[in-house]
Amino acid sequence: MLQRKFDKIVNGFFPNAIDAKDTSIQYMGKMQEEHGINVSKVLMATSLCSDDINVPSTTFFNVLFGPFIMGGLGGIPFAGKTGMTAFAHHIPDDGAAFIFYGPHIGVTLEGEAGRMYRPRQEQPGNSCGALMLALDRFTKDSSYKPDLVEDDYQQMMLETSLLPYRDEILASDHPQVAITEATFKVIDQKIHEYLKATKNEFHVDKVALLGGIIINTDYGLDDYFAVRNFEVVDMKTLA
Repeated sequence: MLQRKFDKIVNGFFPNAIDAKDTSIQYMGKMQEEHGINVSKVLMATSLCSDDINVPSTTFFNVLFGPFIMGGLGGIPFAGKTGMTAFAHHIPDDGAAFIFYGPHIGVTLEGEAGRMYRPRQEQPGNSCGALMLALDRFTKDSSYKPDLVEDDYQQMMLETSLLPYRDEILASDHPQVAITEATFKVIDQKIHEYLKATKNEFHVDKVALLGGIIINTDYGLDDYFAVRNFEVVDMKTLA
């Protein structure tokens, strides 16, 4: 079966990755059973790449309210503190909040990372396109620095955020994977920063965070998710 072949290929790059839909079920169960969160009163925010391929990745979208969309190219939460504040104000009464975040990367049956076969396309294309573009620019020019132009702001800010990781990315045996891992670190840092900065706007006790990497496969097959962080933040004690 193709799914089993993908299991082996995906786990070669991401050893702990599991089916994205199974991830949804597992972590909604954790929220409810281990942390007392009523999932029928949870508003979800996402900080995922705006790529259309990510929409059907998990069943969170079928169960939870939302999503409130924070992410742009690469999954960076470009909605910022204002977006986090708006999200805080939209949570159901006596409910809870959940933020699902991270970058994505394609994997093909040929074992290519950073590529995937998209719906109705015969040839593979980049996934994540924004990250692979950044990688291409970093690779071709060691002195490259993004120009923060207004008409391509998100891509330029994404690349600026990744500059501190450039040497590490280019030294990797799998730079496509490395730039994706680096992007997760950027997103994770910003989510925590914005949550802390807006903590007084949240009128709920708990905010659950699930961050990681979505691994895209072929059209019609399930995606995978490699968890990098799961926590339930007690907003009353958040410093």
